Amino acid sequence: MARALRALAQLMGWSCVAIGVYHVLLGNAAIPGAGSAGATVDSWGRFMGASFAGYGLAWLWVARQRPVPARAVRWLAGVFLLGGVGRLISLAVQGWPQWFQIALAVIELGLPPVFFWLAGADERALRSGTEAVPAGQ
Repeated sequence: MARALRALAQLMGWSCVAIGVYHVLLGNAAIPGAGSAGATVDSWGRFMGASFAGYGLAWLWVARQRPVPARAVRWLAGVFLLGGVGRLISLAVQGWPQWFQIALAVIELGLPPVFFWLAGADERALRSGTEAVPAGQ
């Protein structure tokens, strides 16, 4: 469980960094259907891309701790879940988005419960005397 937590946190971190940098570099072109959204949305999207890259760096920092801090995992997973809830609100207010946004909402709503379940795995392994996964792996 501890190994799965660390691997999933690293995957989450690197994915968020890559997605964030992609949005910083491409702006509106990174969002399906938003190519002609204008300068304001482009500026907002690039800013949010940088914020998402920073969020990914927070995941990578957490994944490198020994033990992986359960409280930080829960907070970061909660933020991700809040993003999924935001997509549900948008769906209720604005209607169905482009199909890829629906796929992202499924991930944003489905992955946090896995993190909540795994959050304390590394701390429990350390307390019980079983070998926790070394930091950086």
